[in-house]
Amino acid sequence: MNNIITVKPSGRLFWQDKEYRCSVGKNGVTKEKQEGDGKTPVGCFSIRRIFYRSDRISKPESAFLIKELSPNDGWCDDPNDSNYNKYVKLPYSSSHENLWREDNLYDIIVILGYNDDPPVPGKGSAIFMHLARPDYSPTAGCIALSLPISLNCSKGLMLTAKFVFLMLSKICSLETKT
Repeated sequence: MNNIITVKPSGRLFWQDKEYRCSVGKNGVTKEKQEGDGKTPVGCFSIRRIFYRSDRISKPESAFLIKELSPNDGWCDDPNDSNYNKYVKLPYSSSHENLWREDNLYDIIVILGYNDDPPVPGKGSAIFMHLARPDYSPTAGCIALSLPISLNCSKGLMLTAKFVFLMLSKICSLETKT
């Protein structure tokens, strides 16, 4: 099961028979994700694509679609916008997240297939795997890893890979579509 990455609310990630430190949402995990709640959604999510900062890191090796970030890349987080939970070009009139950050958290971003097929307004947006802060402080709902582990995961995962976010010790079905 090298193609399954399991994340626990305790901030532990399991992949290829190894355990790694990670960060999850500052308000824990939930089955009922809402926009802006600071929680990581529980479920099984496919990887959609990878973005990276070519001015800071080399292009990651991966089977997934990889795109260089640019200063005008964003992600819409406005539940009232038709592009909710989608990649957008900046400037953008509705509420959005800028993917080109001053810090290094988005030097590599793995876009997870959460609430995107189709997006349900208010159910949460921009659930990514990105880089962790040095102290592994909690995220706004994403999962965050060190750069070496992020690059290793990007390189080693196949196109059928899934992120499995667990609540307590309950295991979710890999057929879950969220």
